[in-house]
Amino acid sequence: MLPVGAHAPEFQLPDLGGTQRTLVGIVANGPALVAFFKVSCPVCQYTFPFLERLHQGAGTVQIVAISQDKAGATEEFCREFGVTFTTLLDDPKNYAVSNAFAIANVPSLFLIEADGSVSASESGFSRRILETVGERAGVYVFLPGESVPESRPG
Repeated sequence: MLPVGAHAPEFQLPDLGGTQRTLVGIVANGPALVAFFKVSCPVCQYTFPFLERLHQGAGTVQIVAISQDKAGATEEFCREFGVTFTTLLDDPKNYAVSNAFAIANVPSLFLIEADGSVSASESGFSRRILETVGERAGVYVFLPGESVPESRPG
């Protein structure tokens, strides 16, 4: 997994609408929390509604998902879990982008700054990284009194 301080590798992937997106183009608008996932992963299913809260808060940090599944399954996941943020498709034949980020487990989260540097990276569900991004973006990720674990391994 890419560590904090590493430079994120450039990529070009299609979104669910077929438009090609690049990392440079994404972070040109400011930092992005990039979340790699698989639709069958229970920890991804747990994490993504919290990522949607970050996205809906219209904060200063973009949320971008990278699916390791085919378009149809990914679209169904997004419908089922209410995901409306940008979702890209890694090639499920070779996982080129996932491998470039040294993904071992999903979900894997990377906060990537406008200069391409990784300022946070976590594998699995991490309350800490979501709170950190939420504070930076001016968004409350967790509701008062909501029971949320510190972490869940992916």
